[in-house]
Amino acid sequence: MSDPAQMRRHSVTLSGHRTSISLEDAFWAELQRIATARSLSLNALVTEVDKARTGNLSSALRLMVLEDLRQASGNSTGLT
Repeated sequence: MSDPAQMRRHSVTLSGHRTSISLEDAFWAELQRIATARSLSLNALVTEVDKARTGNLSSALRLMVLEDLRQASGNSTGLT
């Protein structure tokens, strides 16, 4: 079983260009779940976050996952 805190590089395509994102396995799994729940590809979800971000993409993805989980629990901050 993999360590959910282990950092890995994941490849995605943004605007037709391949790039890699460093994320912990737990965040990557949540991104996959969110993309499926929204009927989006993982690349489409990451592209949405990429277009709206102001800082680091990996950080923006972590914050999006956090906000999604907060919304699901009824504790949304409205940050994303």
